[in-house]
Amino acid sequence: MAAGWAKLRDTEDSPMQRALSTHLLVNYRLTTVWLDRIWDAGIPLVELFCTRQHLDYHNRAQISELGYWFRDAELKVHSVHSPLYSDDVRGRSGPDAVLNITEPVKSKRLRVVDEIKRTLEIAESVPFHYLIQHIGVAEQEFDERSVEAAFSALEQISLFAGQRGVEVLLENTPNHLSSAERLLVFLELTHLDLNVCFDTGHANLHEGVETAYRLLKSRIRSTHVHDNNGAEDQHLFPFAEGGTIDWRRTMQTLRSRTDQYPLLLELSEPPDTPRPLEAAKRVFDQLEELRPTDEQ
Repeated sequence: MAAGWAKLRDTEDSPMQRALSTHLLVNYRLTTVWLDRIWDAGIPLVELFCTRQHLDYHNRAQISELGYWFRDAELKVHSVHSPLYSDDVRGRSGPDAVLNITEPVKSKRLRVVDEIKRTLEIAESVPFHYLIQHIGVAEQEFDERSVEAAFSALEQISLFAGQRGVEVLLENTPNHLSSAERLLVFLELTHLDLNVCFDTGHANLHEGVETAYRLLKSRIRSTHVHDNNGAEDQHLFPFAEGGTIDWRRTMQTLRSRTDQYPLLLELSEPPDTPRPLEAAKRVFDQLEELRPTDEQ
């Protein structure tokens, strides 16, 4: 409809700020060379993805190197993604390597919380605004013990984060504890005053992008933008073969708020793509070129 265009025209005249998760580079050790390349691609904000083969938050030498570089850099850290595993092989070393804040055994949960605290200590060398936190693991079912465990963990994590000037954002994830609808249930049950990172790919696996966005809209402070086939969490590039998200409608949805959050791509490196950062830049250009049609 013409009215839809008029309503969105002001926000669309100002492009959403570009940001990139280093998830795209997760197969490489994060060095200042990669950060220079991100800036050279015209991307002013970055989310650091914490997995130890890429960004080892226990390695003070790596953190100090990054901190020294960021002190004089124009590239800024928007957020840090809390680790999903404590090992450097993405959890393949065993079940104890999975970092799940819904762990019901207190002693095990405290080890998870301590691991996340080590991540938050990055802020002492590299300031950032948000910690992105999952509740539960893929396909985890909803139950009261998990809610109680997550509440206890998040109280401790949020306090530790706040002391370092960091806000914890909960991410809508593909399980029955923290889909968009379940996140609202969780926040109502626990009375935690937390905001969210809106993940388009995860929404596509549950309620759908537009429905999930509508549910979470007032709490969204950041985004994770990626695509999938509707069944698997693939972190595909928008417009990639096999993706199922309607990106014209999604961009209209994301632009519907005047107080914007960044357009933050959280992508997996595609095979046979020798220059993934250039590919990401092209995706930003394509997304920004999308406009509503008269039929919408």
